[in-house]
Amino acid sequence: MADVRRRGRDADRARACLDRAFELGINFVDTANVYGRGAAEEFLGDALSGRERSSYVLATKLFFPMSDEDRGLSAAQVRKQIDASLRRLRTDFVDLYQCHRYDPATPLEETMQALTEVVRQGKARYIGFSEWTAEQIRVARELPGVERFASSQPQYSILHRTIEPEVIPLSVENGVSQIVWSPLAQGVLTGKYLPGDPLPEDSRAVSETMGWAMNRFLRVEVLEAVQRLRPIADGLGITMSQLALAWVLREPNVASAIVGASRPSQVDQNAAASGIELDATKLAAIDEAVAGVVER
Repeated sequence: MADVRRRGRDADRARACLDRAFELGINFVDTANVYGRGAAEEFLGDALSGRERSSYVLATKLFFPMSDEDRGLSAAQVRKQIDASLRRLRTDFVDLYQCHRYDPATPLEETMQALTEVVRQGKARYIGFSEWTAEQIRVARELPGVERFASSQPQYSILHRTIEPEVIPLSVENGVSQIVWSPLAQGVLTGKYLPGDPLPEDSRAVSETMGWAMNRFLRVEVLEAVQRLRPIADGLGITMSQLALAWVLREPNVASAIVGASRPSQVDQNAAASGIELDATKLAAIDEAVAGVVER
C-alpha cells in the first residue's frame, strides 16, 4: 500500500516508490483529500493515469478541513468532496471511500445515506471508516437501507493495540477488514530511536508537523522495550521493521498495512515482511519484551 503525501521535488521519489510497489505486486493505494489539501490526490491522478484502472485498488477519505467551510461528514460535504476527489484522481470512481474520522456534529443517518448515494451512483464501490469506536460501528451497522462498511482503518502496532478487545471481534462478525496505519508506531519500531540518545536530525520525531504525534512513543521506557525486540528480529534474520509488520499481518482480520517509503529499497524491505511467519514462541517473546508499555 502506498501513502503518498509529498509534492515538488519529492514527486520523483514518490513516483519511483509507487512504480516499485506495482512491480512487487502491491496494487492497493490509499490517500485522503486532506493530504496536502488535495496535492496527494493530484499526484496520484497523474502518476496512475497511464495504468489500466482495473490493475489497482484506489482508496481515499474525507472529514478533515479542506477550507474554513469544508469539513465533516454532512451530506453536502460527502457529495462535494467525492466529486472533488474524483477530479483530482482523474477517475470515475474510487474502490473505497472512507470516513477519516467520526463526525459528532452530523447525524449518523445523514452520513450513511449520503455514502450510500455515492455507492449507488457508482462513484465508490465500497465504504469504510477510520478510528471509529465499536459502538459507532455497531450503530451504523444497525441502520436500515444503507450500504454496509467494508473496511476499518485504525492505528495498530505492537505498541498500540486498542482495537483488539472490541473493534476486531465486531469487525470479524460483520465482515469488515482492517487496513491499519502506523504499524511501525511512527517509526519507533524500526529501532532507530535509542534510549538516552539525541533524536536523529532527519527523523520525523524532530519534525514540527509530525513530531507531536510521537511523544508518547519516545518515552525512555518505551524505547527500552523496543530495543528488547532486537534479539527477536536478529534471531529471525530480519529487520526490526519487518518484525513489526509481520506482527501486524499475523492478525487474520488485517487485510493490509499502510507503510510509507522514501525510496524504492524501503518498498522492497517492507514488502518482504508479508512472507514472514511468527510462531507462538516468538509472539510470546514479543509480548514479554513490551509488557507494561503497550497502549490497550
